[in-house]
Amino acid sequence: GCCPLSPEGAQTTQLLVEPPWRPAVLWDRVTLTCQGSGTAGASTWYKDGQRWGQEGIDHFFVNESGTYTCDRPGGGLSPPVTILNDWLVLQVPARTLLEGDTVTLRCQA
Repeated sequence: GCCPLSPEGAQTTQLLVEPPWRPAVLWDRVTLTCQGSGTAGASTWYKDGQRWGQEGIDHFFVNESGTYTCDRPGGGLSPPVTILNDWLVLQVPARTLLEGDTVTLRCQA
C-alpha cells in the first residue's frame, strides 16, 4: 500500500498568532491560541523549551518575549512561534506567501 496522507504522529497542533504578523512583537499585544485535536482546555504550553505555567487554557495574552510551543492530546507539539521585543521590526503577513503574490509589509518602531 501507499503512504497515508496524514501519517501517525503527524503534527496537527497549530499555534495561531493575533494580530497575524510575523515576526510577532511583544508590544503588538499578541494573543496565542493553541488549536488541534483533543478536548478544550487540554493544552500544555512551553516557553523557550521549558514547560510553562499556562496549564489547561487554549489561549492567552503574551507578556514575555520568547519562543512558544503548545501540545494537545493526539495532535503533538505545535511549530514554534517566537515573540520578539525588538524596537524596530519589518513584518509580513503570517500566511504562506508564493512568488508573484502582492504583499503588504509593515514597518513598526
